[in-house]
Amino acid sequence: MTKPVVAIVGRPNVGKSTIFNRVVGERVAIVEDLPGVTRDRLYSKGEWLNHEFYVIDTGGIELGNEPLLVQMRQQAELAIEEAHVIILMVNGREGITAADQEVANLLFRSKKPVVLAVNKIDNLEMRADVYEFYSLGMGEPFSISGSHGLGLGDMLDEVVRHFPEETDDNVDEDTIRMALIGRPNVGKSSLVNALLGEERVIVSQIPGTTRDAIDTSFTKDDQDYVVIDTAGMRKRGKVYEATEKYSVLRSLKAIERSDVVLVVIDAEEGIIEQDKKIAGYAHEAGRAVVLVVNKWDAVEKTDKTMREFEQKIRDGFQFLSYAPVVFLSAKTTQRLHLLLPVVQFVSENHHLRVPTHVLNDMIMDAVAMNPTPTDKGKRLKINYVTQVAVQPPTFVFFVNEPELLHFSYKRFLENRLRATFEFEGTPVRIIARKKND
Repeated sequence: MTKPVVAIVGRPNVGKSTIFNRVVGERVAIVEDLPGVTRDRLYSKGEWLNHEFYVIDTGGIELGNEPLLVQMRQQAELAIEEAHVIILMVNGREGITAADQEVANLLFRSKKPVVLAVNKIDNLEMRADVYEFYSLGMGEPFSISGSHGLGLGDMLDEVVRHFPEETDDNVDEDTIRMALIGRPNVGKSSLVNALLGEERVIVSQIPGTTRDAIDTSFTKDDQDYVVIDTAGMRKRGKVYEATEKYSVLRSLKAIERSDVVLVVIDAEEGIIEQDKKIAGYAHEAGRAVVLVVNKWDAVEKTDKTMREFEQKIRDGFQFLSYAPVVFLSAKTTQRLHLLLPVVQFVSENHHLRVPTHVLNDMIMDAVAMNPTPTDKGKRLKINYVTQVAVQPPTFVFFVNEPELLHFSYKRFLENRLRATFEFEGTPVRIIARKKND
């Protein structure tokens, strides 16, 4: 089940970023008392009453060539496109403005659930200022104070009340769900079409949990797959954001529903910082990862080109040192046949479970090879190890003092695990616990 999406919408300087930071529990957005300070949309996870959800801070409205109301409309339309619930935020100290009314009218016509939050109501005496906002037609206004953290609980209670009901995933557990992520125009849709066009054994069209995505299932060599395509942003009338900033959110939602993530890179343009950021989401989510270099047919090659390009990838994606690299061309289907066997291989590693006795024998050998570190005369002692989870493989090390398991020795242990059990393509997580915990 994909987490619901909550968008915070409002004109500049009503406190959207402050509330965003309050909801997600950390200072992610830059907060400054100037209009237009939030330069880009920010996405993070929030939680309330055991409900996890994504929060979008829809800042970035700047006075440029277009009138403010036009830009407000674009922001609101994009929020409508992505969100399950929208928080319309207004400034209780300034009263209703034309921009507030414009966005309220747009949200009302959208039929999306809207929670009206009147911010900057810092004390009881200011509560009387809230009543005029009933005229926006958004129902009961919730008085809140971002700077003091007042009223947020009641507002979030109402937000959670509008979340869609959870539905069961009908995909068989043996089916490999692979999400294609990457910045715009790297060839994600072309790669999906190439896979399906080659197999010509489409089983069904499964409606995705995102409104604009279709999960496509197919079978190859007796293995069932579901492709989750995150490519493309639908046009909504004249509203279109060429830079596709919302592709980040779509990538997050696709990663959440996948087993294996294909990070698609444009061979012609090479690696840019955005590629690393997008790939980082897959790594942090603990998904198996394959780095796919598309448009390989368009690159002039020598006998060293592939090796040199892969080295650039290894230098740029050091946190994905475990991920295999596949060079191909979706357009010509060159080397396309190599992709699915690699996907199946990393999926198996992602699910791999190691018997406890084998695991402990390996750790004893590793410690004999490289003794545990000491700190202030105290040596780390590993009592025993057990695997507690798969997807990704997760190991708990019961030790005398968890803080003695330093990053460098943890990396050594991870490398030994990978060398022994071949966890190619999947993250490996190591958790240190005190023996009597």
